[in-house]
Amino acid sequence: MNRRDAETQRKSNESYLRFSIKKSICPFDLCVLASLRFVLLIFFLSACSIPNLEKPECTEARDAVREFYSFHIGNDVKPSAENLKLREKFLSRQLFETLSASTATSKDYFTGTDDYPRAFRVGSCEVISENKTVLGVLLFWRDDARSEQREIKVEAVREDGKWLIDKVFQP
Repeated sequence: MNRRDAETQRKSNESYLRFSIKKSICPFDLCVLASLRFVLLIFFLSACSIPNLEKPECTEARDAVREFYSFHIGNDVKPSAENLKLREKFLSRQLFETLSASTATSKDYFTGTDDYPRAFRVGSCEVISENKTVLGVLLFWRDDARSEQREIKVEAVREDGKWLIDKVFQP
């Protein structure tokens, strides 16, 4: 290899090293931009979490009502002494005794109809006192023939530290 070829080879190696070093080191503008993007991403992710403004009474009562209606609609809804006994753990003593003493009917007390809904959603909540709330429950009927919804109100009370259904009424 002659001197000229060696010089050309050395310049080529130097420019390759300079290019690869520049490529691997983040220029100031790009570093700032990348940092800014990261900070904005963290800010937006933390800003997306919505604080829970609901009172604890509503949260606890809502969970109890949701659990009851999941059980109720997911099983045999038809009113009977046997079905009422299965639901006793969700009901206040007063409501259980009242329903146990009532005469048999095809109309379900908890949905207010003999045409049983297929789904439900627990909605609004109003705190009456620290041991009593009223929750809105939407009942849904959906099939090929119709799509209908109706709201009922469920009064829940705290007995022995547990939220229980005490009354169901039509608004």
